[in-house]
Amino acid sequence: MTTTLISPDIDTTESAFSRLWWALRNALVITRRGIIRIVREPSQLLDVTVQPVIFILLFVYIFGSAIRLGAGGSYAAYLVGGMFGMAMVQTASGTAVGVATDMATGLIDRFRSLPMARSAVLAGRVLTDLLTQVIGLTVLVVTGLCVGWGIHNGAGDALEAFGLILLIAFAMTWVGAWAGMLVKDPEAAQAIGFIVFLPISFVSNTFVPTQSMPSWIRTIAEWNPVSAVASSCRALFGNPNPSTAIHVWPMQHPELATEAWSLGLIVIFAPLAVHLYGRKSSK
Repeated sequence: MTTTLISPDIDTTESAFSRLWWALRNALVITRRGIIRIVREPSQLLDVTVQPVIFILLFVYIFGSAIRLGAGGSYAAYLVGGMFGMAMVQTASGTAVGVATDMATGLIDRFRSLPMARSAVLAGRVLTDLLTQVIGLTVLVVTGLCVGWGIHNGAGDALEAFGLILLIAFAMTWVGAWAGMLVKDPEAAQAIGFIVFLPISFVSNTFVPTQSMPSWIRTIAEWNPVSAVASSCRALFGNPNPSTAIHVWPMQHPELATEAWSLGLIVIFAPLAVHLYGRKSSK
């Protein structure tokens, strides 16, 4: 009787582990495909490399002279710290367009016909986009160093900042995957980026301190995940951070706020994206 009771548990555990390992292998195969595609078409990296550089150069050398920080300090250093958050949140837009494109071209249909884990297609796409963000992050660091930004708090804090940056990027890729599954074509996904994700990036402390904003916009900006990431980066890199004077929980604890936003988005949107993919697969 003892053997009968234990055997199913062992089989179930082994079966669950096997399914997890199988799904992971499938996701890595899709990730490898995405990387090969990027190598063959480097133009796919324009949105994570050229666009952030243009924003930095525009605001530092054109608008920067008209912007004054209340607590003083270099505007270039302030801006680059915020750009890390904006660039990572914009990951969602690129992922949404990529997923919608795969759906429209029939690539997803071909994947559905294969004996692979349901979550592997989206997980592979998310991992590919996360790797492209590592490239974009490198470009941002180099550009920031060229315009006067720097890391002043040591390697430990810098590594923590980069970890938070990639964590929010991973979370936003799942949001983008969910959004891409909702629409029918890449144009609609691109529109979501302009209507939803771009305003989120601007209604934050990325470009200017929130203290100068109207009260109702300031409240939104202070609870915005982009503001939390930007404040975290500025605090950990040792850059000017006027948000420390704001007595609102996300601005007083930006690292915890970034982690909470990231984990919350992953818990909500990863299952939703996989669920939508499963529903469309069954049709």
